[in-house]
Amino acid sequence: MIDETIADADERMLKSISSLDDAFKKIRTGRAHPAILDSVQVSYYGSDTPLSQLANVTVEEGRSLIISPWEKPMISEIEKAIMKSNLGLNPSNNGDTIRVPMPPLTEETRKEYTKQAKAEAENARIAIRNIRRDANSNFKELEKEKEISEDEQRRAEDQVQKITDKHIATIESSFQAKEADLLSF
Repeated sequence: MIDETIADADERMLKSISSLDDAFKKIRTGRAHPAILDSVQVSYYGSDTPLSQLANVTVEEGRSLIISPWEKPMISEIEKAIMKSNLGLNPSNNGDTIRVPMPPLTEETRKEYTKQAKAEAENARIAIRNIRRDANSNFKELEKEKEISEDEQRRAEDQVQKITDKHIATIESSFQAKEADLLSF
């Protein structure tokens, strides 16, 4: 029972970190990266489809993305979807491909994106602490119902705390890497 609770908490914490990584991918740095367009949904025969399933996205010269649709008639739909995505990008097409130049970040936008990254990291830390709280309350409940001893409860809480500390450190290093990436000129 204790091991299952600890494994569940660890798994949920890993999902929180994965979610943070996804959020960081959406925060644009000055360099072009195909993951920036992961959230773009294109209307494809009446249903919203991820851009990655409709086209090949490559980086050109580190400053722009080239989108090569597998079906040429989809070019205008893809272009519209990128404009509607609120990523601050201006795509242009030449009939065969779409070029998406990455505008250089101003110091103000860098600071704004850093604030956004900090907020995402804090949300992930809160999620992990909530998962720890849930696991600890499960242990207290088990101890109250005399299914485990007080010592077992303390050992289990210590294990969960170690896992929590490890995941919080991962979040911290992820945030520092993203912050360095955003603030580098």
